[in-house]
Amino acid sequence: MDFISFFHHIYMRENEISNTIIRLAINVHKSLGPGLLESVYQECLYYELKRKNLFVEKEKSISVIYNDVTLECGYRIDLLVENKVVIELKSVEALNDIHLAQTLTYLKLGDYKLGLLINFNVLLLKDGIKRVINGYF
Repeated sequence: MDFISFFHHIYMRENEISNTIIRLAINVHKSLGPGLLESVYQECLYYELKRKNLFVEKEKSISVIYNDVTLECGYRIDLLVENKVVIELKSVEALNDIHLAQTLTYLKLGDYKLGLLINFNVLLLKDGIKRVINGYF
């Protein structure tokens, strides 16, 4: 397999995972609606992802390497799916640049390529989803 084919294969896998995540998040949102705490949506989406037999880590700790020393700084990814897709969940009035920067930081620190920033506090969930791509593509 040449590099382009390999690159496409890796990206497609992450894209397929993200499509599944979005579909399940929409189902959770349709069932619960907006206005609940982030932790409620996190538990429900975690449950749905596990039901689909996806490998999911909740509150995944991520460290920072500074001057060749690994430091545990309290960074936690809300959900990490198949060790490939970072999910950062919010239940806020509106997403802002800080939320985007936080998601991108998790991608960079963990060397992940794709993240989903999902705000459940919207009328239509499609309006609360942002795909975040680490500088690879």
